[in-house]
Amino acid sequence: MTADTGFIQFQPIPKIPALYLPKRKMLVLADLHIGIENELREYGVHISSQIQSMKQILIDICNSYEIKDIMILGDVKHTIPSTPFHEKRELYRFLDELHTYGIIHIVPGNHDGGIRDLIPDHIRIHSSAGVIIKDIGFIHGHRWPRDDIMKAAFVIMGHTHPTIMLKDRLGFKTYEPCWLKCPIKKKELKEKYRDANDTVSVLVLPAFNPLCGGLAVNEDGVMGPLSNILDIQHADIFLLEGTNLGMVKAHQP
Repeated sequence: MTADTGFIQFQPIPKIPALYLPKRKMLVLADLHIGIENELREYGVHISSQIQSMKQILIDICNSYEIKDIMILGDVKHTIPSTPFHEKRELYRFLDELHTYGIIHIVPGNHDGGIRDLIPDHIRIHSSAGVIIKDIGFIHGHRWPRDDIMKAAFVIMGHTHPTIMLKDRLGFKTYEPCWLKCPIKKKELKEKYRDANDTVSVLVLPAFNPLCGGLAVNEDGVMGPLSNILDIQHADIFLLEGTNLGMVKAHQP
């Protein structure tokens, strides 16, 4: 994903579902789902909290890459509609400590209702319809972006937790988290956004929290309204360690 077609400005962190933007010293990630362990316990799945390991991974990246800005593309917290006290405390402490390593930006997702009241004042909250910085639009992906986002050269989103279903010769299935680099359906794009850039590429990020699970793109496509304008069949798949698996259409079940 460091091709000459503009993605040279995007560097996936090896084996970690986070993206580095060298020109801006920015780290981009999505779908932390802080507090998801509490829901899993209600279903009888007892697993230790991921919050400390996620925080340490991010701190290590910030130190290694000299990060200035941290862009979180939604679903920072998990529980909806109301957030229990212990989740509020974990969320606040997590963001407060991480802020010492870079300016934190949040584009709220569908799990982030009322998040402004749960986080430190110095965290920058953007519109849930997205934010554009230079030629890059940042969205969560649960709602249609505002018009100027689709004029960008690139759009980066989360929400769908993409995985790829792989099947061996015996028919055994495995699911691996992946990145998607998606072209756009030009006709459908122009029907929704008349002044959009019809060469825009959309990069779909894997979920940062490993407990989130995901949607197999070669079985179920992607979630959210953008699924109507993304050409998923011709999207390129990249595993976390960087392997290019080719297009989605080559991996149909």
